Amino acid sequence: MSQNNILIVATSAGSMTNGDATGIWLEELTTPYYAFVDSGARVTVASVRGGAIPVDDRSLAPRGENDASVERYLDDPAVQALISDSVPLSAVSDQVGAFDAVFLPGGHGTMFDYPQNRELAELIERFDQQGKVVAAVCHGPAGLTGARKPDGTPFVAGRTIAAFTDSEEHAVGLQDAVPFLLETKLRELGAELSTAPDFQAHAVRDVRLVTGQNPASATKTAELVMAALTVGQAA
Repeated sequence: MSQNNILIVATSAGSMTNGDATGIWLEELTTPYYAFVDSGARVTVASVRGGAIPVDDRSLAPRGENDASVERYLDDPAVQALISDSVPLSAVSDQVGAFDAVFLPGGHGTMFDYPQNRELAELIERFDQQGKVVAAVCHGPAGLTGARKPDGTPFVAGRTIAAFTDSEEHAVGLQDAVPFLLETKLRELGAELSTAPDFQAHAVRDVRLVTGQNPASATKTAELVMAALTVGQAA
């Protein structure tokens, strides 16, 4: 069995339009990262602009109180270095053939630089057209909203997707701080939303598209990515 190569593309947005700090939700990167490398995959960590990936302070608790993957990250200088000096999207956007899957972690930063980024949209389109796995968790599906199918229709149209729900956005009190409500946008684009109660782990796989609803869903999302890759290799 050949080694899987997985590309993680994170946000580079460190602030919201209201000036509040934001960035990536750390667990949504560290959980899949370690799940992938522990399975033997090679992982490249990129971001929209490259360099240091902004981390939402709200995703970090005192030592000993974080998700296990975050605690592992805090003791892992090598992975800290990857996040502090990520590869720019422009350096990998023409290397789709080198990867088997792309994963978009969430965090509110994604709502500000994923949706209108044509380079990211084209990357998603090429992964899809080449039969590769496309995955995202929580607010990560914001990166799917600008992509299109070959016939020009929205990439998400007719596909089953899990993402941070409108109810969850209201629960965290940031419904007015984001440019749009992600669940509403995905529905407007024709996606079939699969939802669970607020903040419960939930992830779905629609052939080669894998998505998760919230931070608690990161593990399930990563597991479904690996399952989709295994099916691809068997095929």
